[in-house]
Amino acid sequence: MTPSRGSAGGGPTLTASGIARLANVGRPAVSNWRRRYADFPPPVAGTPGSPQFDAEAVEQWLRKQGKLHQASPEQLAWRYIENYQPAAQLEDALVACGAYLLVSKDLPGDKQDTLPTPKQILTELRALDRDLAELIGTVLPHRWTSQLATVLRAAGQLSREQEPEVAFEYLHNQYANSAQSLSGLANTPDGVAELMLALAGHGAVTLDFTSGTGSILRLAADRALRERVPIRCYGQEIKQQYALIALLRLAFVYQRARSSDLPMAPPVMRVGDSLLADAFPELKADVVVANFPFGIHDWGHDQLTYDPRWVYGLPPRTEPELAWVQHALAHLRVGGTAAVLMPPAAALRPAGRRIRAELVRTGTLRAVVALPPGLMPPAGISLHIWVFTQPDPEKEADDRLLFIDSTAASPGSSLIQPIVKAWRDYLSGRDASESNVHRVVSALQVLDGQVDLTPWRYLPQAGPLAVDPVRTLEKAREFEMLIEQTRESLPAIQEAQTTAFARAPQASLADLIRSGSVIVHQRAGSRPRSDPASRGSTIDVPASGLARTSANGDVVPVVRHDDILVPVTGHEIVARVATTEQVGEELGPGLQLVRVDGTQFDPWFVAGVLSRTENVRVAGRASSAGSGMRRIDVRRLAIPVLSLAQQRVYGQAFRRLAVFEAKLREVTATGETLAREINDGLAWGSLTTRDER
Repeated sequence: MTPSRGSAGGGPTLTASGIARLANVGRPAVSNWRRRYADFPPPVAGTPGSPQFDAEAVEQWLRKQGKLHQASPEQLAWRYIENYQPAAQLEDALVACGAYLLVSKDLPGDKQDTLPTPKQILTELRALDRDLAELIGTVLPHRWTSQLATVLRAAGQLSREQEPEVAFEYLHNQYANSAQSLSGLANTPDGVAELMLALAGHGAVTLDFTSGTGSILRLAADRALRERVPIRCYGQEIKQQYALIALLRLAFVYQRARSSDLPMAPPVMRVGDSLLADAFPELKADVVVANFPFGIHDWGHDQLTYDPRWVYGLPPRTEPELAWVQHALAHLRVGGTAAVLMPPAAALRPAGRRIRAELVRTGTLRAVVALPPGLMPPAGISLHIWVFTQPDPEKEADDRLLFIDSTAASPGSSLIQPIVKAWRDYLSGRDASESNVHRVVSALQVLDGQVDLTPWRYLPQAGPLAVDPVRTLEKAREFEMLIEQTRESLPAIQEAQTTAFARAPQASLADLIRSGSVIVHQRAGSRPRSDPASRGSTIDVPASGLARTSANGDVVPVVRHDDILVPVTGHEIVARVATTEQVGEELGPGLQLVRVDGTQFDPWFVAGVLSRTENVRVAGRASSAGSGMRRIDVRRLAIPVLSLAQQRVYGQAFRRLAVFEAKLREVTATGETLAREINDGLAWGSLTTRDER
């Protein structure tokens, strides 16, 4: 931690906003004081637009003018932390406060009224837990700055009026609710954390691999301490400051356990990315809880393609939450329980359907709970809790799922008791009493269709019918039109009268690349370094002006009109000419690009012949045992040598066939949705058959 550049003496500084908080006024009042009072302290640092003032001089001036707001010790301590400069080190100041408060009771009597040195604090921390001292030592300075000493003295004054742990929890809560913390990532509200732990149950080993500032783990440790059951908490967090705050909060609970001779092992906290750098690869926990970040698509899909954690299937790049789920299950012992927060979209996105089906089919997913909107600020949506158990492979899988919809619960009402009761009834088999907020359904019912895990779909509908019969009939007519369009898109075909196409000479794509009439591009990093096929070729070296440079310096090809895109891996080869939306975009990591000379080749013809079924055997190399996925190298292929006019005739047919396949996929998705709506309409009586009078 480096000292801030404040006053000439290096003391703490305040911004105009900080002065306004000291006086409990609006910021415009501070600007008025600077203009009206000649003796108002001048700025000592900052810029004309964002000046900084000596904190002690400002406080004296406010007291002299009778404008100093009489803040409580808690408010004063937080105010010094909130105004810490530079703001990027605010968390370090909070960590220093936590370390000081943690050891304040253990300091010798003659040292309790004086500020201990960083070395003295680390010595006391080492006596409590060596790992704790080592991690905290990475952010404590060799000696206190004047600004940090002011912060610690305020914290010390606060600890003399209340328990140090209570004082630190107050400071943490202020931080978690402030703009600096990005609170949705740092903190899980107590109500949500308590519900997750109530569903997960007790466990001697509890893991949170995206711990934030440790709210869930601290509640788990505190609960175990109250109930006098053993526990050891393991946590991992990618942001170091969050991890240190979490570790300090857990250390306060551990300190209480030691002083009461109660069973508790010291907490273990590691810093790092849980997916890319798992700190506990061998750990099997009784309870796994997590509130992980949503919607982060650069979670490591390419690096982790063959990771053994993907027991239920390789998570698509757009389904990071299903990667987190499988990471949680990889750390769960047989019979253990995991409870994780999920975005509602993860319950029904098409890309995650296969993995959701496996979780249901194997009896791993046991319950889905929809929470009321707004429980997790700043998000205002209704999040879900997914509850898993690690099935015993020697026992028959449970074929029932519990769905709970508490989205309509009134603000302030207790959620834990009714939800936990429904969960315990389900586990014990006493689940016959269903209501309009919870229901147990069979796995077969869920596996039908899109494997939609949204709770309300399986609960009785209250109030107006969910299915609008007029709109459903309109959708049925639109579906009939879609089927007709699909039929018309199928190219007209007949039996060939000659075998000229089949007997046409073949041109190797590798030879065409060497001649310059075909170019193959692939984004840097998409091919393993050990792959010999990537050496000595034109791949990853786009022509000048046809590529961009990414932030990390990699060359990224840009898709052009008539480029052919082929997935890098797959069960089959699906080569398609780039769409209008794809032109001008960067080539994705999972694709390779084939660019042909338009004076010699028709791109749709080339795409069609590349997609031949037997080409999978020629171009593909097994990429993982038993997965069926193959790594596709298009340069191993050959294409028939035909005149450009002949190519264009076949190219038109291949193009129409691609449209036909796209229409088929649209028919399937639309038809499944329509079938569900018609089923609901018939079941609720808003629709009837034409034969009924």
